[in-house]
Amino acid sequence: MISVNQESISEQAVLNEMQYHPADNHRAAMVSAAQSLIIGKLLLQRADELNLTNNIDATTFADEKTYQDAVLEQLINQDIKIPQATSAECQQYYQANLSKFTTSPLVAARHILLPAPVEDINARLEAKALADEIIKQLKQGESFSVLASAHSKCDSSKHGGVLGQLSKGQTVAEFERQVFAASEGLMTHAVESRYGYHVVFIDMKIAGNQLPYDLVKQRITIYLNEKVKRKAIAQYIRHLISQANIDGFEFDVDASPLMQ
Repeated sequence: MISVNQESISEQAVLNEMQYHPADNHRAAMVSAAQSLIIGKLLLQRADELNLTNNIDATTFADEKTYQDAVLEQLINQDIKIPQATSAECQQYYQANLSKFTTSPLVAARHILLPAPVEDINARLEAKALADEIIKQLKQGESFSVLASAHSKCDSSKHGGVLGQLSKGQTVAEFERQVFAASEGLMTHAVESRYGYHVVFIDMKIAGNQLPYDLVKQRITIYLNEKVKRKAIAQYIRHLISQANIDGFEFDVDASPLMQ
């Protein structure tokens, strides 16, 4: 049994809440569920102190959760002072993160896929050796299309290994990271991915263009305001916890992922 300012939270309530808190083990899920219920209880208690629950008609909501969400939203708006990001702060963030505000670069590439399961070490070694041999043959003037048709297990082998134009996010991260960092021409080392090894030829690269501040300032403002709001709410909850009488549970504020 957990008590929050003399209001109880039953073990069954914690068990029911656990379904919303997946974790590595049963205890971690239970702790996270208990923390969530304690925070919710504290917020609703504070809303009662401010008579906010009397200002909202519970009968107009579909269920209890929707009603509580409305109460908590009003509590946040009334009881938490949340500063707004200034124009100077937004411009400072833009200048410090220019790489985040560019159009996606494009790469036109061909590849030869030599598949090998990650867990099969021997298959990975064989695929790597074959990839190195194919790269050697390509350096000697062999046709990429011919070798792709002979060795690649990707559907693109029917078209000479052509992948077309790629933008970021279209391929797996480990493949994308290496291909977008490469120069035009044949990559002189095999690219390893979760699927196996790839022999890659970069036909063309088009760099991303810097987006002007005026085009992204609204997005930056929304992001910074949301970041500040989350921080202000976390500090508010910390204060409520520090002032509360909580029995039956040791609340480690700094270690709680709910607070972070």
